[in-house]
Amino acid sequence: MASSFVSRVLAAAALLALPATAHGESRLEAHYTLSVARIPLGTVAWTVEVDAGSYGAAATGAARGVLRIITSGTGTLTTRGLIRDGRPVPALFTADMVSDGETSRVKMALDNGDVKDLVLSAPAHPDRVPITEAHRRGVTDPLSAMLAPAGRTGDVVSAEPCERTLPIFDGARRFDLRLSFKRFEVIKLARGYQGTGVICAMAFQAVAGHRASSPLVGYLSGGRDMEIWLAPLAGTRLLAPVRLSVSNMLGDLVLAADRFDVTVSPDPRPGGASAGSR
Repeated sequence: MASSFVSRVLAAAALLALPATAHGESRLEAHYTLSVARIPLGTVAWTVEVDAGSYGAAATGAARGVLRIITSGTGTLTTRGLIRDGRPVPALFTADMVSDGETSRVKMALDNGDVKDLVLSAPAHPDRVPITEAHRRGVTDPLSAMLAPAGRTGDVVSAEPCERTLPIFDGARRFDLRLSFKRFEVIKLARGYQGTGVICAMAFQAVAGHRASSPLVGYLSGGRDMEIWLAPLAGTRLLAPVRLSVSNMLGDLVLAADRFDVTVSPDPRPGGASAGSR
C-alpha cells in the first residue's frame, strides 16, 4: 500500500509538467524535483510553447533516488490547443503512465471543454466511482489547467489567476482544484525566473473516476494546507507553476522548480518585439 501510494503521488506530480509541439513566441523549459521531508523522490521535465493563437505542451516524470528501491513510476503527457480570450482551450490530450508494472494510456479529443472522443486503456478496479457523461463536459486536461490566464488587461502577476476553480478530467478521473488568492512572494530561482509571483491556496475535491479506497485521494482531500506558486511566462499573459506544496506532519510534499527558463522569440510583424529571455 505504501509503495502504491508513493508511486501515485509521483504520477500526480508528473501532471504538472508540460513540453511542447508548436512553434511559438514564448518557450518555457523547466525542471522540477519532487521531495518529501526534503528527501528527493522524483523529477519532472516540462516544456511549453505559446503563440498568439495556440499552445503545445508535454511532460515526463520519473521516480528517482531512494524511491526507485521500493517502487517504479514514469509518465509522459502531452496537450495541445488554442488560446481563446486569453485562456488555454485544449483540443488533444494524451498520457502514458507506468506504475508498479501497470500501464495506462489515454488519448482524448476535446471541443470547447467537452470530451468528444476518448480512448482509455487502464487497469480495471471495481471500486471506482462511476463517471457520467456530465462529468466529461466543461472540463480541461491536467496540463492545460496549469497554464493560468492573467486576464485580458492589467498586471500579469495579480490575484486574478488564483480566483477560479479548475474542473479537471484526465481521461479516467474527474476532480476539482479550487484556488484562492493567498499572497504575493518574491521568487528567486537559481536558474530562471527572479521576480514577483502569486501564491494561491489550493483545495482538492475528487468528483468521479477515483477509487474510493485510494490513499492519494484521502491524503489530498484531508483538509491539508496546499499552495501553488505561479510565475509569469514572458511574452504572454499566462503564468505557470514554480512550486507546489502539501503540508504534512511527517514532512511536506513539495514539487519545486530548479530551472524555469523562458525564451521569447522575435515578433515577425513590422515593429514587433525583439527576442529576449528571462
